[in-house]
Amino acid sequence: MTVRLVSTAIHVALVLALPPLLIGVINKTKAFFAGRVGPPLLQAYYDLAKLLRKDTVLSRTTTWVFLAGPAVGLVTTFLAALFVPIGGHAAPIAFDGDFVLFAYVLGLGRFFTVAAALDTGSSFEGMGGAREATFSCLAEPALFFGLLVLARASGSYSLSGMLGPAVAATWSAAAAALAAVLVSWFVVLLAENSRIPFDDPNTHLELTMIHEVMVLDHSGPPYGLILYGAAMKLFVFGAVVLGVAVPLGGMDPWLAWSVFVGASMVLAVAVGLVESAMARMRLPQLPSLLVAACLISAFGAVLLVR
Repeated sequence: MTVRLVSTAIHVALVLALPPLLIGVINKTKAFFAGRVGPPLLQAYYDLAKLLRKDTVLSRTTTWVFLAGPAVGLVTTFLAALFVPIGGHAAPIAFDGDFVLFAYVLGLGRFFTVAAALDTGSSFEGMGGAREATFSCLAEPALFFGLLVLARASGSYSLSGMLGPAVAATWSAAAAALAAVLVSWFVVLLAENSRIPFDDPNTHLELTMIHEVMVLDHSGPPYGLILYGAAMKLFVFGAVVLGVAVPLGGMDPWLAWSVFVGASMVLAVAVGLVESAMARMRLPQLPSLLVAACLISAFGAVLLVR
């Protein structure tokens, strides 16, 4: 029982503390390849602290939905993180079929984010909400095909079983299928977190934005919750990808936590490399990339059919 409590406490601590650091690593990586010094590694923490001290400006046209969007988005992302095993340890919440709840808890957060954007009455934010909903519909099948591959390979219907010790054995028996899932899920990670080539989190041109255009009217603490929730979502999807790429089952528990943190930093560097090496794609091209991710993930499922 004590080991379980310690594992849960470390899990929650990592979920709460590590996400802003991933944003700092990505920004530092991009700055390095651009020949710049870039912002401090801990800049995301400073930004969150500054936003929490600011006042909030609210439009007279908005309702409670506008403020509920950031709060629900953060809470649902944190809840989804409790379903994902990290560091080779079982997730704090685990049961058969939890992967379905995991996906749709994240979907609930997205629904409130889009609703908050529509609540402003702004045509630009409505446009961003429509794009967000469209691309998420295309990314969802890629995620579920990958989950089907892991369920078939592990014989488990819980994320703790799918991404647990069984992954190491699956690599030796079905490496091609897992490789296809990894490629597909990395594309999903970029799409769900509004990273290049799908979106540019640093852009200020409304006509090309997807996620960022939905939060133009937020300020102060609500905007801080949005940034924190976005960083936590990146952490969650990164943990899912690393659960396949870096199986830690059977490793010393403390070493496994350290390896997971190090692997998370490497994944953040990989995201930074992608954003440094390529530009944002044109909007009409993005559905094709997501459909390709779906097909790759589906091909992984086909490889396991006997």
